[in-house]
Amino acid sequence: MQKTNFSKITLQLNNLLFGFLSDTWRSKSIGLISVLTGYFLFANFLTKFISEGKNELIMVPLIIVFIEIIIRIKPSSSSKFYDLWSVVDKLRIGAIYAVILEAFKLGS
Repeated sequence: MQKTNFSKITLQLNNLLFGFLSDTWRSKSIGLISVLTGYFLFANFLTKFISEGKNELIMVPLIIVFIEIIIRIKPSSSSKFYDLWSVVDKLRIGAIYAVILEAFKLGS
């Protein structure tokens, strides 16, 4: 088959949308466990944080800075730290999901 620009674009789009299907079971399960652990830990953290109501002006910017640092320090995929970063990034995704879900529960 000839490699045209359209075939390259469709291949990249396919890898972007369905690339996780070609991963190994190990990486899929670690990713799922990381997301669920991030959700669980951060949902409990938010529940405690909301019930106390102290140090909100300090904790919220620290959480935002921590999340931005995780996003910005992405190593290359050939690095030996990429797997660790991937787990931490999935924890971050679960934490953000917990924040959004808590906001919907509070109605704000």
